[in-house]
Amino acid sequence: QVQLVESGGGLVQAGGSLRLSCAASGSIFSTNTMGWYRQAPGKQRELVASITSGTSTDYADSVKGRFTISRDNAKNTVYLQMNSLKPEDTAVYYCRFAHGYSKLQKWHEDVYWGQGTQVTVSS
Repeated sequence: QVQLVESGGGLVQAGGSLRLSCAASGSIFSTNTMGWYRQAPGKQRELVASITSGTSTDYADSVKGRFTISRDNAKNTVYLQMNSLKPEDTAVYYCRFAHGYSKLQKWHEDVYWGQGTQVTVSS
């Protein structure tokens, strides 16, 4: 079992910055992927950014150049630095932890989610 504790959400004006943190605890595997998803009212949950234990990253086109994902493996923590925030960034942001493995000749991925943290960007 993995527990994810998020922090850093809040209210910010357009053009401002926020830094989200997500600390994982429990049955942590050294090889994993952590990331951030967001869901705005009336929209589907979408990938914001992800990072592997080898520090390979992936970003949504809408946040490239503005957001930066990073991790501290010693602390099992992932960060999302959000700069130049826009009103359309307003959403609930969810931390995600995933560990993939082979079992009985099938690929499995254990996925855990944080509780979500509200990010509101005012115009």
